[in-house]
Amino acid sequence: MSEEEPKQTVLVVDDHEAIRKQLYWALEENYRVLEAGSRNEALSLLDQEQVDVVLCDLRLPPVESDITEGLAILESIRKLNPLLPVIVITGDEDRETALKVVQRGAYDLFHKPFNVEEVEIIVRRATQHYLLEKDNLNLRDELRRSGGFQGGIVGSSPVLRRIMDQARAVAETTATVMITGESGTGKEMLARFIHNISPRARGPFIACNIAALPESLVESELFGHEKGAFTGASARRQGRFEMANTGTLFLDEIGELSQAMQVKLLRVLQERQFERLGGKDTITVDIRVISATNRDLEQMIENGQFREDLYYRLNIVNLELPPLRERPDDIPILANHFAQKASAKYDRTTPTFSTDLLKLLTTYRWPGNIRELENVIERAVVISTSPVLDESVLPDKVRSLANNAGQTTAQTKVPQLELIDGLLPPELSFETAISNFKRQLVRQALRECNGSRSEAAHRLKISRQYLHRLINELNVEG
Repeated sequence: MSEEEPKQTVLVVDDHEAIRKQLYWALEENYRVLEAGSRNEALSLLDQEQVDVVLCDLRLPPVESDITEGLAILESIRKLNPLLPVIVITGDEDRETALKVVQRGAYDLFHKPFNVEEVEIIVRRATQHYLLEKDNLNLRDELRRSGGFQGGIVGSSPVLRRIMDQARAVAETTATVMITGESGTGKEMLARFIHNISPRARGPFIACNIAALPESLVESELFGHEKGAFTGASARRQGRFEMANTGTLFLDEIGELSQAMQVKLLRVLQERQFERLGGKDTITVDIRVISATNRDLEQMIENGQFREDLYYRLNIVNLELPPLRERPDDIPILANHFAQKASAKYDRTTPTFSTDLLKLLTTYRWPGNIRELENVIERAVVISTSPVLDESVLPDKVRSLANNAGQTTAQTKVPQLELIDGLLPPELSFETAISNFKRQLVRQALRECNGSRSEAAHRLKISRQYLHRLINELNVEG
């Protein structure tokens, strides 16, 4: 006969023994019940025992006249184990108390005098929720270790694998992240991936596109406002920072912030506190900020358009998403993915691609990047009834530019092998010769651009981040 499954453990925290015993007798048939009469006793048991749910009175000694001690236990438990559900027991009926409890992460609350059957239902729901949360966390950990979860980011090129490895590493930390890259490269998707595999995955992911907001509404959108703060403010409204508490805030197009808002954002990032527009109460938040931009912020700093201190506060870790034209190996994979997605959307059979079409897709420069490719493939699925898509489904502009690019590539002359003797002297290895050549190119570009790294990167047709890596790796002065 198989062993009986062990009972889940409930910790009851209340300074009144009668309450503890009432809950003990209500729960002991289905649960292992532990008791504590104070915060110290509770924390000691949590340190020693595997607990699945906590029932905690709000008013505890030494100050039973207010809820300070109960809230302190809530915060302590959150630090010990953010997933552990805490059910609050309270005799207070006011809405303000309930709001404070929920803000500090309580799973649920019930009022004295309580109904025992209601308590059993809440505890059962909380333990099931905790098991599910732990299973999800274990699954995320397993996927993160195996590298099998990319959160909808499709591709297998070396450059994408390197970025995903970096994203997995930074997800484990609390560091701010700046994602750079051209429009349409998938910056928000990468930000969501980082959030979903991070310890903050249980919290919200809130996105805010700065470029989509009128300048007059940016402060209200980010920090919220009180009723009457400005014309049209008919009610109090939470801002994105408040909505993202315990989770991740994604600030897209961060380069569009005005100078005044840059100062306010810097203060909030430093202090993790702010006031709503028109308000006096200070609001404290626990969030991670991920920002993104397609602009050259370093050039904006040189031009006095972006604060250098804010840049370094946001850019603890930089992840640069390459344009699609630098990931040609991923284009067939992405095209097939988008064909499947569009076919499901329009209830069509998923088509395949002709060799000529795939050749054009990989030759085209894709100025709109992944977003443009998805649009082109969805259009192809809609307008074609053939099981095999060919080049006729491409928009005229895409087909024309792809053909021109292909002809240019075919006409490019391959260097004659005799040049090798001049480029690769016998005393140098291949890698050393390449490094020397790169060093000369970088030095020349910096000289021609008077030391401006942003201009030099543009001149070399590489990203600023790659130029910085080359300068460090090759020990280039400048």
